[in-house]
Amino acid sequence: MITFNQAHTEKVEYMLDFLNIRGYTLWEDVKGRGSQKGNPHIGTHTWPEMNSAIMTIIENDKVDALLNKIKKIDVINEEVGIRAFVWNVENAY
Repeated sequence: MITFNQAHTEKVEYMLDFLNIRGYTLWEDVKGRGSQKGNPHIGTHTWPEMNSAIMTIIENDKVDALLNKIKKIDVINEEVGIRAFVWNVENAY
């Protein structure tokens, strides 16, 4: 699962294409606040920015490459925000 400031949308879509990750589900207008730093993204007058989230199920051998790309995006502009979370999937239909 990747959560990111909507300003990163084009970078995230390009990254998925570059890594040949085809299948995903996208949620737009996701509200939240980082657990360590960063401003809330809740779509209000005070905190107008919003996040999106993508869920994708990929092969184990693509996980490290995906996480490395996400880290590179984050390092370029840490204040905008992007995070990834990895779960094991036992079965998918």
